Amino acid sequence: MRPFEDRPPDAKTWRGAFFVQPPARPALTRALQQARQYNGMCLQGPIGLPGRDGNPGINGIPGTPGIPGRDGLKGEKGECMQESFEESWTPNYKQCSWSALNYGIDLGKIAECTFTKMRTNSALRVLFSGSLRLKCRNACCQRWYFTFNGAECSGPLPIEAIIYLDQGSPELNSTINIHRTSSVEGLCEGINAGLVDVAVWVGTCSDYPRGDASTGWNSVSRIIIEELPK
Repeated sequence: MRPFEDRPPDAKTWRGAFFVQPPARPALTRALQQARQYNGMCLQGPIGLPGRDGNPGINGIPGTPGIPGRDGLKGEKGECMQESFEESWTPNYKQCSWSALNYGIDLGKIAECTFTKMRTNSALRVLFSGSLRLKCRNACCQRWYFTFNGAECSGPLPIEAIIYLDQGSPELNSTINIHRTSSVEGLCEGINAGLVDVAVWVGTCSDYPRGDASTGWNSVSRIIIEELPK
């Protein structure tokens, strides 16, 4: 160390010695000035470049069910599509009628009506409507029934109606002569397609004698035939 009298003018003392402070660098001086000016606050630098996309996150837990929504508007009426899958059914029926049959026979055919059946897998509904009468001195029974091409229905059973009179006073029974409009009706299956002769007959009941029968007296009689899908 040099004596105090020989120290340069820019020298400083520390603990009895003196030293010369090196000249300050411009960048360091500017940093110190900024630190003093902003008193510890950092300056905002320029905006950096956008970062890269991160990795996808894991699935979250399911949320709670929401509240029910409001009722929607009423829709338009739809169209039935059944006919596009199944053949449409065309009505097929016929009626034969007579103003006054007045048939007094006890055994035999009363009336007939020819019908054209369109399908094999269908049924025939038949109806006879007309006045019927039976009288006898002793117990008797008469039966009115349908035939199809000369045979009674077997699908499933015959179509028939009966009138029975019990034995009573011979004088009383011989005077009973009541004609009532009645009907014989039923369905018959198992008849092939084509022309079908539908007829109404009168005959006897099993194990009973016949009486004096009358059909279609003084009134209109009719046979109605209708083909129906099964």
